[in-house]
Amino acid sequence: MTVSNASRPVRLLVISGSARQGSINRQLLDVAARKAQVLGATTTTVDLRDLDLPVYDDDWLAAHGQPAGALSLRALFADHDGLLLASPEYNALPTPLLINSLDWLSVIGAEDGLPSGTGSTAGKPVGLLSASPGALGGIRALPILRTFLSTNFGMHVVPEQLALPHADKHLGDLDALTTPQLDQVLDKVVASVIRQAVWRLG
Repeated sequence: MTVSNASRPVRLLVISGSARQGSINRQLLDVAARKAQVLGATTTTVDLRDLDLPVYDDDWLAAHGQPAGALSLRALFADHDGLLLASPEYNALPTPLLINSLDWLSVIGAEDGLPSGTGSTAGKPVGLLSASPGALGGIRALPILRTFLSTNFGMHVVPEQLALPHADKHLGDLDALTTPQLDQVLDKVVASVIRQAVWRLG
């Protein structure tokens, strides 16, 4: 499946809920992004730490206004057709870094020809990934992310997903995971996101 029937190449954001150096979720996303590029999509990787967002606080917002990082995130979503998202599991939840960034996005209003934060995400496909050295692969956080993104941001979370267990044993190559069965699941996640984005562009 390619993006040749789209009016232009599909543009995907690539976001990890972990900003730690050597993050296995970031490594998994690198493999996914490479697969998307092979299928003809272009990808933009976002480091959420670079947004320099404070912990969300209505009083902070009233005193300082919308932070530049939240506006940048809105512009990125507005300029892309879909999302590949990986998050580790912190105490069975998505990471505070990821949730805080999306909380800020949710309060950005429409202005200067750009949609609101939630307007920039509405209807766009997202594929969910997680990776962990443990046996569960971070899977407990994925249903929470699925509900969070579909309910609050109107995103179309594709049914395919990958929670990669014992990820330290299955990563290390940008082209494929070490286990063919797991690699095929990742292929399906990426292809599903691109397919949905192509339909929206068409």
